[in-house]
Amino acid sequence: MNAHVADLEPAAEPCTDSRFTVPGIRCAGCIGKIERGLSQLPGVAAARVNFSAKRVAVSHNAQITDDDLIEALRELGFEAERAAENPLARDDAETKRLLRALAVAGFGMMNIMLLSVSVWSGAEGLTRELFHWLSAIIAVPVVAYAGRPFFASAAMALRYRRTNMDVPISIGVLLATGLSIYETLTGGEHAYFDGAVMLLFFLLAGRVLDAVMRGRARSGIAALLGRMGRGAHVLEENGGTQWVAAEGLRPGMTMLVAAGEALAADGEIEAGETTIDASMLTGESEPRACRAGDAVHAGMINLGAPVRVRVTAVADDTVLADIARLMDEAGQSRSRYVRIAERAARLYAPAVHSLALLAFAGWMLAGAGWHQSILIAVAVLIITCPCALGLAVPAAQVAASGALMRRGLLIKDGSALERLAEVDRALFDKTGTLTLGEPRPIDLSFLGPEDRAIALALAQASRHPLSKGLARSLRMGGVQPALLEGVGEEAGTGVRGNFGTEAVALLRPEGVLAGLAVDLVRDGRRQTIAFSDPLRSDVRATLSDLSGQGIESAILSGDRKEAVRGVAEALGIAGEGGLQPSDKLCRLEALAARGHRALMIGDGLNDGPALAGAHVSIAPGSASDVSQQAADAVFVGEKLMPVADAVRTARRTMKVVRQNFAFAVLYNVFAVPLAFLGHVTPLVAAIAMSGSSLVVVANSLRLARSER
Repeated sequence: MNAHVADLEPAAEPCTDSRFTVPGIRCAGCIGKIERGLSQLPGVAAARVNFSAKRVAVSHNAQITDDDLIEALRELGFEAERAAENPLARDDAETKRLLRALAVAGFGMMNIMLLSVSVWSGAEGLTRELFHWLSAIIAVPVVAYAGRPFFASAAMALRYRRTNMDVPISIGVLLATGLSIYETLTGGEHAYFDGAVMLLFFLLAGRVLDAVMRGRARSGIAALLGRMGRGAHVLEENGGTQWVAAEGLRPGMTMLVAAGEALAADGEIEAGETTIDASMLTGESEPRACRAGDAVHAGMINLGAPVRVRVTAVADDTVLADIARLMDEAGQSRSRYVRIAERAARLYAPAVHSLALLAFAGWMLAGAGWHQSILIAVAVLIITCPCALGLAVPAAQVAASGALMRRGLLIKDGSALERLAEVDRALFDKTGTLTLGEPRPIDLSFLGPEDRAIALALAQASRHPLSKGLARSLRMGGVQPALLEGVGEEAGTGVRGNFGTEAVALLRPEGVLAGLAVDLVRDGRRQTIAFSDPLRSDVRATLSDLSGQGIESAILSGDRKEAVRGVAEALGIAGEGGLQPSDKLCRLEALAARGHRALMIGDGLNDGPALAGAHVSIAPGSASDVSQQAADAVFVGEKLMPVADAVRTARRTMKVVRQNFAFAVLYNVFAVPLAFLGHVTPLVAAIAMSGSSLVVVANSLRLARSER
């Protein structure tokens, strides 16, 4: 796997796994600190951080308890708790807390700025003091509430003699607020409540943007396991049946699976013949014929006759659970990706601390006094605050994501645009990705008007994929269904009815167990309707566009090798079929080992691990909920071109991000010396900092213009 794992000598005892939620994970430095720190504990075999989910998985022996590991994380500077069954609840709560803090900071900033305008306009004496007191009454609770995300993080780091970017932010805000309170109490001329609150507002804006981008893709595994049936009717020894929930099933039980039901466990068919929809698990475009002795798996849907299935694996031992584990493991590979903002920010905290301390010490030695020296140190802290740095990436990502959304592609993970800009390989699933995943009749011209009406009446009474495809095509052709009597579906065989005195049916072609064809039967006369899964209309144009951007394309599919070979040859690209989920993941890892950055585009449940493990991934809007949640982006409609548009836009986005960082650096080159030399007050520093943030946002908004 590509997981970022710290491995030690295996523990003497069998290992158990513990998972923890760690909200304080914010950058690649946090990942390294946690993994290195935990891996040094005696008895810990491995520690792994899931950056997107903000979770830590630890493999350890029985001598180490969860409480020991939580305390070890605290000593590393991170609050932790045991991972909940549904981590999304905590993630959503964290985003809501940030939004509330942003709203409070915005409210406070607007009101304090109104009061400050009067002071700037020349208010003096009691009027100025009144406005300072009013500003203090607003600012103190606002700072206390809106600053909590920064204060808590900084306090935790300092508690264990560590530092992070929130430490200088907290020091700057608290010093500016404290000095302002002192000035207000002593009747001073200047107060800097507006600067402190404005600083919090812009910092929170960047953090909320980042949280919103991260929060769009975090529940793939729960959705995957939700594909299992909720339970099954189990045959009892006395011949009766009893409903047993999925978690209560045990190997050796016999399930009675009716037509239309999803299997709740893996098993082997004991009696009966049917057709199984395995497309969500294997990517097969055709229903699979199954009989006694054939293996079936949780999540598959019985399309045909009722069957008896002997349970062989349940819960965590099913193939579906194995795919979930593959997705979880594969998702760790993205934890290794160090976002550009994090790379730029690694040296920020120590550099700013050093500058502010140097400014304070230098001015004290120069005889300026503690009041003036602290003011200058605060100005340095504020003017170098990472607002522009914090907005450089999320502002560009949000603007670019909006432009892509208008072209039919939704970006779910902010770092996906950074990773998309780096890809040099595009790997496509076949069914439902290069093709529409909807069987459609190849030719209906040989059917007369009456035949078409009869076929529609029969097809719309069936749940079979071919019947649905036939009904859809006939309706699009303006056909109205004939009036039939006695219409009924015979599981595993077809649909029968009566057209007046004439017997009619849609049946499986004679001598064919499973295929993309049905027979329309009228009084024994058969007319075979052949189907195909058509390619998306712009597949060739999309592949050509990707090639023009230097990206080589290939097919990785779980469908039959012959079907994949035909599509690959028609498109002139390499193709490989019959792949299991683990096989696709292995192909991606092999490419990564050779230095390639692969984009995976897939729609099936079997694509989940590959979508999670690829450098970056995209799923169509028609994909399973599992695939959509595992992917970094989703495109809608029948066009494939949004995939090529996404890569082009991602590369433009990274150019804008680099421009934003260049401006942030240039701003600091000019602003820091002025603050260091005492030419900037905390208020002017806050205005300059805010101005730099607005320039970054304005530059990013250029991406909102749709370009091809």
